[in-house]
Amino acid sequence: MTITIVLQPEIERDLQAQAQAKGVSLADYVQDIVMREARASEGADNGSCGEAKNLFELFAPVRGLLTDEEIDTLFARNHSPGRPVDLS
Repeated sequence: MTITIVLQPEIERDLQAQAQAKGVSLADYVQDIVMREARASEGADNGSCGEAKNLFELFAPVRGLLTDEEIDTLFARNHSPGRPVDLS
């Protein structure tokens, strides 16, 4: 299928610069964007969140970067009200 897209000059310049940075033609770069968006919308229709099936898969790349103690410290509740409270 052939589609003609009329772009604003500044959008065309930005896309051309991005395509050159990746070392591809503008046509190939735009086709890649369209294909990526089409696949993303297919995943949204199926109710999936990208490639990850669950939270464990989603956070697999960062698993093990922090110890349990470090996570507890980051997410620990601060019981201090931060200012004096007069209950008299």
